[in-house]
Amino acid sequence: MGQLPMSLKIEYGLFKLDFTDYHAVLGIPVDADVKAVRKRYLQIARRLHPDSCKASTEVEKNQANLLLTRLVNPAYEQLSRGHRDYAASLSHLSKQLGAQGDKISLASATAKQLLQAGANLDNLYRTSVDHLASEQYQALDQALAKIAEISELNLVYLMCKSGKGETVKTPVSTPVKTQATGVTQPNSQTTTGATSQGGSVGPKGVSRVDSYIRRAEGYLVKNNFAAAVLELREALKLDQNNSDCHSLLGIAYLKQNKGTMAKVHINKALQLNPQNERALKAKQLINEFTLKSGGNQSKVSPEAAKGKPSNKSNGGGLFGGLFGGKKK
Repeated sequence: MGQLPMSLKIEYGLFKLDFTDYHAVLGIPVDADVKAVRKRYLQIARRLHPDSCKASTEVEKNQANLLLTRLVNPAYEQLSRGHRDYAASLSHLSKQLGAQGDKISLASATAKQLLQAGANLDNLYRTSVDHLASEQYQALDQALAKIAEISELNLVYLMCKSGKGETVKTPVSTPVKTQATGVTQPNSQTTTGATSQGGSVGPKGVSRVDSYIRRAEGYLVKNNFAAAVLELREALKLDQNNSDCHSLLGIAYLKQNKGTMAKVHINKALQLNPQNERALKAKQLINEFTLKSGGNQSKVSPEAAKGKPSNKSNGGGLFGGLFGGKKK
């Protein structure tokens, strides 16, 4: 089930059975729901993402980025969507483990202890996974070892459950439809009604989008732009035509000196709502501080990234009126 790059090879737990243990990568139990998957992913991404990583050396930063792009992101992609093939593979593997449990060798003391847990299996399993997850990505050079140890716990848990004739249900999400834009939309079973932007999301969807946007606004105020981007991407999966969401995403990219991406989302926001105040202010800054050589807008100047107004501006910079005015 998937192959890891040689530099990220793990030889323990479910990995040694030629199965990529995405639950171990994220440090969550094998029956974690989509909400838990997302919460844990955001925690890890904030630690590993280049824009928020606190690593002190280039080697550590590169290592963090490798872990994020080659392990963590693919794990989130699989588990957040509840892929049926992955769940089916895990179920099949669980049955195999139940049949050959006495032939499985374990390396970690934690896994050996779990094997002897008896009636305390569920409680000890979750406690052990939580403990390892709390330190999983603190020391990057130990991250693979922690993933391997968690995967051994997963192996033992599945083996013991199957040996008792019990099944572990891995949540499977409702199928999704991917639009030509590359934005993932929930299917029609969960999207009824319409927003003012033309996106098809029901009352619960609207509430969730607003929650993502509010959290993103909080991250922007705290200059945690990477976290804001993550929240806004999730919001766009629910409502790809939300003008306010596109404007904030453009601002987040602008603050990270990513002019091209900023311009794409700012223009999209204005296309959806030409009166969007945030998008108008951001577009003004992009236009004012675009690098003069050839009109290059792939990058913006440090002044623009900091949200400093020109002499013609009468506001307090981009963030001076960022959260004022009517949304959308």
